[in-house]
Amino acid sequence: MLNALWFLIIGAVAGWAAGQITKGHGFGLWVDIILGVVGAYVGGYALSIFGIAAYGTIGQLLTATFGAVIVIWIGRLFSGGSDSNKQTDNQ
Repeated sequence: MLNALWFLIIGAVAGWAAGQITKGHGFGLWVDIILGVVGAYVGGYALSIFGIAAYGTIGQLLTATFGAVIVIWIGRLFSGGSDSNKQTDNQ
């Protein structure tokens, strides 16, 4: 039970950090957790391709954040970008 709680905490922090890095704010607690958890798997896989392994709490957090940034980036590729890149015409 404690491991599952710790996994969700790491996921929430990593998802929030990825939101800060990519857009300037988090996406809400549940989306942050989902991004962080999915990012942990994506980041672990991406780093393993280069032979990099991360250990400990800091390593888990960095890996999950890295992966969540990748997930957000891929999502934006398919969604056509972010709202911050769109310009409105006020004329």
